[in-house]
Amino acid sequence: MPVVSNTSPVLNLAIIGQLSLLREQFGEIWIPAAVQEELRVEEDLPGSQAVRQALQAGWLRVEKVKDQVLVQVLQRDLDRGEAEAIVLAVRVKARQVLLDEREGRRIAKSLGLKVSGVLGILLRARREGRLSSLRGVIEELREKAGFHIRAELCAELIREAGEGEEH
Repeated sequence: MPVVSNTSPVLNLAIIGQLSLLREQFGEIWIPAAVQEELRVEEDLPGSQAVRQALQAGWLRVEKVKDQVLVQVLQRDLDRGEAEAIVLAVRVKARQVLLDEREGRRIAKSLGLKVSGVLGILLRARREGRLSSLRGVIEELREKAGFHIRAELCAELIREAGEGEEH
Protein backbone atom coordinates (compact mmCIF):
# COMPACT_ATOMS: atom_id res chain seq x y z
CA MET A 1 0.00 0.00 0.00
CA PRO A 2 1.38 3.38 -0.96
CA VAL A 3 1.77 6.53 1.13
CA VAL A 4 0.15 9.66 -0.32
CA SER A 5 1.32 13.19 0.47
CA ASN A 6 -0.07 16.67 0.24
CA THR A 7 2.19 19.60 -0.66
CA SER A 8 3.25 20.75 2.81
CA PRO A 9 5.25 17.72 4.02
CA VAL A 10 7.13 17.41 0.72
CA LEU A 11 7.83 21.12 0.31
CA ASN A 12 8.77 21.85 3.92
CA LEU A 13 11.14 18.89 4.15
CA ALA A 14 12.70 19.84 0.79
CA ILE A 15 13.23 23.45 1.93
CA ILE A 16 15.19 22.34 5.01
CA GLY A 17 17.18 19.67 3.16
CA GLN A 18 15.39 16.72 4.77
CA LEU A 19 13.29 15.38 1.87
CA SER A 20 15.19 12.10 2.01
CA LEU A 21 13.42 11.32 5.31
CA LEU A 22 10.27 10.56 3.31
CA ARG A 23 12.08 7.98 1.22
CA GLU A 24 13.81 6.50 4.28
CA GLN A 25 10.55 6.16 6.23
CA PHE A 26 8.08 5.23 3.49
CA GLY A 27 9.96 4.16 0.35
CA GLU A 28 7.71 5.47 -2.40
CA ILE A 29 5.48 8.54 -2.01
CA TRP A 30 2.53 9.22 -4.29
CA ILE A 31 1.28 12.75 -4.93
CA PRO A 32 -1.71 13.84 -7.00
CA ALA A 33 -1.30 16.19 -9.97
CA ALA A 34 -2.62 19.17 -7.98
CA VAL A 35 0.19 18.70 -5.45
CA GLN A 36 2.75 18.55 -8.25
CA GLU A 37 1.37 21.89 -9.52
CA GLU A 38 1.50 23.42 -6.03
CA LEU A 39 5.13 22.32 -5.64
CA ARG A 40 6.02 24.45 -8.71
CA VAL A 41 9.01 22.21 -9.40
CA GLU A 42 9.96 23.97 -12.63
CA GLU A 43 10.59 27.24 -10.82
CA ASP A 44 13.78 28.08 -8.99
CA LEU A 45 12.35 28.14 -5.48
CA PRO A 46 13.68 26.82 -2.15
CA GLY A 47 13.39 23.03 -2.22
CA SER A 48 12.54 22.79 -5.94
CA GLN A 49 15.77 21.07 -6.92
CA ALA A 50 15.32 18.34 -4.28
CA VAL A 51 11.72 17.74 -5.37
CA ARG A 52 12.78 17.55 -9.05
CA GLN A 53 15.46 15.00 -8.15
CA ALA A 54 12.96 12.88 -6.18
CA LEU A 55 10.53 12.91 -9.13
CA GLN A 56 13.31 11.99 -11.56
CA ALA A 57 14.51 9.19 -9.26
CA GLY A 58 10.95 7.85 -9.25
CA TRP A 59 10.40 7.51 -5.50
CA LEU A 60 8.18 10.61 -5.58
CA ARG A 61 5.48 9.66 -8.06
CA VAL A 62 2.58 11.64 -9.55
CA GLU A 63 -0.77 9.85 -9.79
CA LYS A 64 -3.94 11.00 -11.53
CA VAL A 65 -7.04 11.38 -9.37
CA LYS A 66 -10.12 10.08 -11.15
CA ASP A 67 -12.95 10.91 -8.72
CA GLN A 68 -13.24 14.64 -9.44
CA VAL A 69 -16.74 14.77 -7.92
CA LEU A 70 -15.38 13.86 -4.49
CA VAL A 71 -12.48 16.29 -5.01
CA GLN A 72 -15.02 19.08 -5.65
CA VAL A 73 -17.01 18.14 -2.54
CA LEU A 74 -13.86 18.24 -0.38
CA GLN A 75 -12.81 21.57 -1.92
CA ARG A 76 -15.64 23.21 0.00
CA ASP A 77 -13.34 22.99 3.04
CA LEU A 78 -9.88 22.23 1.61
CA ASP A 79 -7.56 23.44 -1.13
CA ARG A 80 -7.28 21.36 -4.29
CA GLY A 81 -4.01 19.65 -3.33
CA GLU A 82 -5.37 18.49 0.03
CA ALA A 83 -8.63 17.33 -1.55
CA GLU A 84 -6.85 15.36 -4.28
CA ALA A 85 -4.39 13.84 -1.78
CA ILE A 86 -7.26 12.59 0.40
CA VAL A 87 -9.25 11.25 -2.56
CA LEU A 88 -6.15 9.47 -3.94
CA ALA A 89 -5.37 8.01 -0.51
CA VAL A 90 -8.92 6.66 -0.19
CA ARG A 91 -8.88 5.21 -3.74
CA VAL A 92 -5.58 3.37 -3.38
CA LYS A 93 -6.22 2.39 0.25
CA ALA A 94 -3.03 4.19 1.26
CA ARG A 95 -1.36 2.98 4.42
CA GLN A 96 -0.95 6.64 5.36
CA VAL A 97 -1.66 10.15 4.09
CA LEU A 98 0.76 12.99 4.88
CA LEU A 99 -1.03 16.25 5.71
CA ASP A 100 -0.20 19.18 7.97
CA GLU A 101 -3.30 21.36 7.80
CA ARG A 102 -5.76 20.80 10.66
CA GLU A 103 -8.97 20.60 8.61
CA GLY A 104 -7.42 18.24 6.07
CA ARG A 105 -6.21 15.96 8.86
CA ARG A 106 -9.65 15.98 10.48
CA ILE A 107 -11.40 15.05 7.22
CA ALA A 108 -8.83 12.37 6.34
CA LYS A 109 -9.25 10.75 9.76
CA SER A 110 -13.04 10.86 9.41
CA LEU A 111 -12.62 8.85 6.19
CA GLY A 112 -10.61 6.21 8.06
CA LEU A 113 -7.16 7.26 6.85
CA LYS A 114 -4.06 7.11 9.02
CA VAL A 115 -2.54 10.60 9.06
CA SER A 116 0.92 11.96 9.75
CA GLY A 117 2.60 15.26 9.00
CA VAL A 118 6.00 16.85 8.81
CA LEU A 119 6.35 16.98 12.61
CA GLY A 120 5.55 13.28 12.99
CA ILE A 121 8.09 12.47 10.30
CA LEU A 122 10.74 14.57 12.06
CA LEU A 123 9.97 13.06 15.48
CA ARG A 124 10.27 9.56 14.06
CA ALA A 125 13.58 10.47 12.39
CA ARG A 126 14.88 11.85 15.71
CA ARG A 127 13.84 8.67 17.56
CA GLU A 128 15.59 6.56 14.90
CA GLY A 129 18.79 8.62 15.29
CA ARG A 130 18.59 10.22 11.84
CA LEU A 131 18.42 13.74 13.31
CA SER A 132 20.73 15.02 16.03
CA SER A 133 18.23 17.66 17.24
CA LEU A 134 14.49 17.93 16.73
CA ARG A 135 14.57 21.42 18.27
CA GLY A 136 17.09 22.60 15.67
CA VAL A 137 15.11 21.20 12.75
CA ILE A 138 11.86 22.76 14.01
CA GLU A 139 13.64 26.12 14.24
CA GLU A 140 14.88 25.64 10.68
CA LEU A 141 11.31 24.87 9.56
CA ARG A 142 10.11 28.08 11.18
CA GLU A 143 12.89 30.24 9.79
CA LYS A 144 13.38 28.86 6.28
CA ALA A 145 9.91 27.53 5.45
CA GLY A 146 7.71 29.81 7.56
CA PHE A 147 6.20 26.73 9.23
CA HIS A 148 3.76 27.55 12.04
CA ILE A 149 3.68 25.43 15.18
CA ARG A 150 2.04 26.25 18.50
CA ALA A 151 4.51 26.70 21.36
CA GLU A 152 2.75 24.02 23.42
CA LEU A 153 2.99 21.46 20.60
CA CYS A 154 6.64 22.34 19.99
CA ALA A 155 7.46 21.85 23.69
CA GLU A 156 5.58 18.53 23.75
CA LEU A 157 7.44 17.22 20.69
CA ILE A 158 10.80 18.28 22.09
CA ARG A 159 9.99 16.45 25.35
CA GLU A 160 8.92 13.35 23.37
CA ALA A 161 12.23 13.51 21.53
CA GLY A 162 14.04 13.53 24.86
CA GLU A 163 15.55 16.95 24.35
CA GLY A 164 14.43 18.56 27.62
CA GLU A 165 12.05 21.33 28.55
CA GLU A 166 13.79 24.58 27.61
CA HIS A 167 12.92 26.45 24.38
